[in-house]
Amino acid sequence: MPYPLICLGFQSYGAKMGIDLSGKVVIVTGGAKGIGEGCVQKFFDSNATVISFDLDSSSLANQNSKYADFESRFSSQVVDVSNEAQVEDAVTKVLAAHGRIDGLINCAGIQTYGSVTDTTEEVWDRTFNVNAKSMFLTAKYVAPAMITQKAGSIVNISSVQSLMSQKTVVAYAASKGAINALTRASAIDLAISGVRVNAILPGSVDTPMLRTSAEMHRGEKSIEEVLADWGAGHPLGRIAKSSEIGDLAVFLVSNESAFITGQSIVIDGGLSIQVPVILPGK
Repeated sequence: MPYPLICLGFQSYGAKMGIDLSGKVVIVTGGAKGIGEGCVQKFFDSNATVISFDLDSSSLANQNSKYADFESRFSSQVVDVSNEAQVEDAVTKVLAAHGRIDGLINCAGIQTYGSVTDTTEEVWDRTFNVNAKSMFLTAKYVAPAMITQKAGSIVNISSVQSLMSQKTVVAYAASKGAINALTRASAIDLAISGVRVNAILPGSVDTPMLRTSAEMHRGEKSIEEVLADWGAGHPLGRIAKSSEIGDLAVFLVSNESAFITGQSIVIDGGLSIQVPVILPGK
């Protein structure tokens, strides 16, 4: 009668499904808003100690108020992650306070617009500084601690637009492609030390940045109508919540993903799997 054993085994596995990161120290850049804020919440819910880096001091102040009763597991720093001196100082402070860093979630990023002919050098440089250079800098100063520990996980937030692009996002798409390449190259270099590096490639996610884009392109429609239209372009029929990206980030830091490194993992509601052809009568 094997069936009771199978059922018991399944129940035992199900009881372990929640990921517990107690004792882990995780930095989230761009942590005060959007995908970063979703990641902060999910890591906090997983019992990790979370440090939020962001340039927006007002949003960080609001986040500090939210976690005011949990100072032992949450803190924040105002950091320009495209500035090497500020990154080095911020990481040094984390190590002084906690003695280790187990996860680095690079969420800081900006959306810029322009074609290859009208994108200015200033926009190109600013986009790469925030979206790509920042991830190089944070990894540069976090990785040595992880190497010493012989363990750690770096997660870089890229975009499906690193694989497929809309019009007039040449700098943004190029910067996201650079993140994928940075992820692969870093993963190769750090694997021998037990440090893993992966990228997450979201489709449309309900964030302040996406809502700003919707405002720019809404015409006579409301922002909610534009977001619904964009969601309809995903086979699952909606845009993502930032918490859903956070769930994947938590998985990639946990031991459940211990054999995954160097990957660009798409989480886009099926957006990138469809052929843009409408059959007659469909």
